[in-house]
Amino acid sequence: MMSIVYLNGQMMNAEEAMVSVYDHGFLYGLGLFETFRTYGGHCFLLERHMKRLLESCDQLGIQLRMNAEDVQQAVGELLQLNKLEDGYVRLTVSGGMGELGLPSEDYDQATVVIMVKPLGAMSEEVWNTGKALQLLQTRRNTPEGRYRFKSLHYMNNILAKRELLSLGTRTAAGAEGLMLSEKGILAEGIVSNLFFVQDGVIYTPHVDTGILPGITRQYVIELAGRLSYEVREGHYDFEALWNSSEAWMTNSIQELVPVTTLLTTAGEKQQLSGGEAGPICRQLTAAYRASIDKQIES
Repeated sequence: MMSIVYLNGQMMNAEEAMVSVYDHGFLYGLGLFETFRTYGGHCFLLERHMKRLLESCDQLGIQLRMNAEDVQQAVGELLQLNKLEDGYVRLTVSGGMGELGLPSEDYDQATVVIMVKPLGAMSEEVWNTGKALQLLQTRRNTPEGRYRFKSLHYMNNILAKRELLSLGTRTAAGAEGLMLSEKGILAEGIVSNLFFVQDGVIYTPHVDTGILPGITRQYVIELAGRLSYEVREGHYDFEALWNSSEAWMTNSIQELVPVTTLLTTAGEKQQLSGGEAGPICRQLTAAYRASIDKQIES
């Protein structure tokens, strides 16, 4: 079945949706995107995603004339047209058409694309037994500005993914890749943020390491605070993670994913929390899902 997408205010078949070769998203990677999912047809934490997107657009001189209500309406229509109850959503905004050469003024005709697709199945076994986290040689590059944009310039992540795939049978099936910063400190996964626990304290790399300031990352930090856990954001080496009692990764599609195995570039292997989700990760996951239920009920 051909999917229906949103392009600049219009719903159309994906194969008919075209973007100009003069679009600066294509020419220079000048664009941003947000990925999130729906629950009961509602985009979770959409206001936060839009706040990040609009602030980034402002820094890049892209005039985006959409708000959270506009996006929710478009996503609801896309779900219906694509016969989905819920879905994975990608909202992409580029600078739009321009001349060859770097811009001399703001972009006032942004290109906006919204796409939905079915959510991948995530078995309860994965939630319980977790995933492996493979340390990579690919380093996280420095951010585009003071903090990292969720930008169309995704080459660093793709190189990291290619490295992970090249390891083949040396790593665990479905493993996430872990990048260090250029200074050799913990950064983030290819598509996720990292948390780990030592002596009941939750640690996560600071955004000044060059990581993406993830929406789910920040929400989990807030949930942990409500549950009276101490959360420390800072600079940590791989040894700190290796010696942790439990760990997990976060993103807006998969929520919290326990990390139960650590793998080094030399092939060393370390099991965390007895090979299953740790107690703090389980508690935070329960709180996260309770907040989803509250949204659906409202």
